[in-house]
Amino acid sequence: MLAAQAAYGPHDQASWSGAEIALGRRLFRLTPGDAFDAQPVVGAEGHLVLVADVRLDNREEVLRDLGDVRLDPQRTSDALLLMRAFERWGEGVVDRLVGDYAFAVWDARRRRLTLARDALGQCPLHYHRGAGLFAFASMPKGLHALDEIPRAPDEGAIAAFLAKAPQTGPATFFKGVDRVEPGCLVVVTPDALQVRRYWRPRRRELRLPSEQAYVEAFREQLDEATRCRLRGAGDVVGSHLSGGYDSSAVAATAARLLASTGGRLVAFTAVPRPGYEGAAPDGRFGDEGPHAAATAALHDNIEHHRIDRGVATPLDALDRNVELFERPVLNLCNNVWEGAINDAARKHGLTVLLKGDFGNETISSGGPHLVADLFGRVRWMAWRREVAALVAAGAMDWRTALQTSLRAWLPQPLVGWVNDRFGEEARRAGEESPLLPGRLRDARRRARGRLARPGGNDLAARLWAMRRTDLGVYRKGALAGWGLDLRSPTADRRLVEFCLSLPIEQMLRDGVARPLARRALADRLPSQVLNEPRRGHQGVDWHEGLTAARPQIDAELRRLEACGPAADLIDLERLRALATTFPSSGWERADVQIAYRVVLQRGLSGAHFIRSALSPASTPAVGADPEAAHQGAVRDSSGPARSMTQRTR
Repeated sequence: MLAAQAAYGPHDQASWSGAEIALGRRLFRLTPGDAFDAQPVVGAEGHLVLVADVRLDNREEVLRDLGDVRLDPQRTSDALLLMRAFERWGEGVVDRLVGDYAFAVWDARRRRLTLARDALGQCPLHYHRGAGLFAFASMPKGLHALDEIPRAPDEGAIAAFLAKAPQTGPATFFKGVDRVEPGCLVVVTPDALQVRRYWRPRRRELRLPSEQAYVEAFREQLDEATRCRLRGAGDVVGSHLSGGYDSSAVAATAARLLASTGGRLVAFTAVPRPGYEGAAPDGRFGDEGPHAAATAALHDNIEHHRIDRGVATPLDALDRNVELFERPVLNLCNNVWEGAINDAARKHGLTVLLKGDFGNETISSGGPHLVADLFGRVRWMAWRREVAALVAAGAMDWRTALQTSLRAWLPQPLVGWVNDRFGEEARRAGEESPLLPGRLRDARRRARGRLARPGGNDLAARLWAMRRTDLGVYRKGALAGWGLDLRSPTADRRLVEFCLSLPIEQMLRDGVARPLARRALADRLPSQVLNEPRRGHQGVDWHEGLTAARPQIDAELRRLEACGPAADLIDLERLRALATTFPSSGWERADVQIAYRVVLQRGLSGAHFIRSALSPASTPAVGADPEAAHQGAVRDSSGPARSMTQRTR
């Protein structure tokens, strides 16, 4: 199992075994404390053993609360600190931790195994429960190393993915392989397996004495979330930098923090190729480079790079995606420019790349959907005022506002039923999914109540969005493929909980979205970004790469037509028809985007995963040529991982 996961941890390997259990881990050294990592960690009394993939972002707080004078802060690894915390607080330790982690603790006295992941699921953790065997590993390939766990696609999970259902529950895209969900504990004993969600934010409003107090609190949370994610990154750190609020806020904040010690930030923006003049969809702008450059110009220590896709196509990395991420990629177009940024970051010798993944639900949350929350709270005067302002701004009409808001009064199961039967999601399901009609109906029936964003309750809607896709495997894949540790300050539990507690007036006021973020970020972002009403569209020239891939698409479809499980699930005739009749213009139109960005590419992604999962897994290449990234090569081993098997007797 450890050998299968070598690409995620090239720096060290170790294992421990007892009478009925074995634990192991591989290590990629990313923080100063990793130099002292000596996992598996055996507890002080000898009956607890821990393995962990962990970066603790509140080390100082945990050390202070423990009050253990034996722990030298400079020489204590995060794994050892986590063990001491588990010894003190047991499974309740997860309520005290901030950071990215997945860990397992074996209690020999109680014959009890505890698995856990951080609140936002930044580190992956998978497991298998079979006859006489329980096993877990960071990534599915660690489990597939065992003869008892054959490699096979889970067609139900892939159908749900292609029906646009959120990834909820323990199922993964492989049969016999489950995941520990973000913010959950899984407790295994010889008699049972129990799952408990420990991170369940409640609805509460933060009330501060003044507008300035909100600004100061927002800045404090963002600064701390970014500061702790710079640990071990060195003097030069990488970051995504778009034309919007989220990655811009992260990059600008990191630059300010690095400036105090003479460090610098290398920022990357995905842009169209030079000379591209194609239109962007309505309400979007296609070149985010000028906005990002304006942000970079405010900070002397930001080195800004515009990154276009080059000659890459969306199909170049199909095999690499399966090997690295072990799931079908949601958006092959975005995968092209994200891969190009990863390539550039690697060429610059970077090991940490900052992102703003959860910014839509934290930093920049706000907009018309909040009026439904006002309606549900019976704040009708405020509701009328905000709707009138949004209508005047052209962001909403009265009918839509009323229809959306009435959902606030319906029980959530009924909301799901109405959405599935009569909502926009149901009306567009057939045209947006590559599934065969019968398989689509079955997938939507199984996913009933999970397909549409919850209405009426802003907290529920944002939590639904954050849990929609499990990002942990993408993080691990970036370590294996590029040696990059992707860190997202917007996934900081403290920042997330702060943003979830903000009053509606701080997110929507007089029809203006994100009033608090606008004020709080005014000291680090330019007005060009703060006052931009449109959304950016990184990779607006996506269709050129897709057009160049037409021979690849034809070859892949021929392979898929010979793959029975793929042909039984996906409407390959529809994909073939789309691939045969490419439009010559109008790529910005919604119907064309749905057909070619969603149906064709997502269908190819899902079908290719099925075909690949039915084949023997390849062995990840170590230290491969970076230029081979788009030829299916897996490059540069990295990433902390751990594996365990347990045989009951």
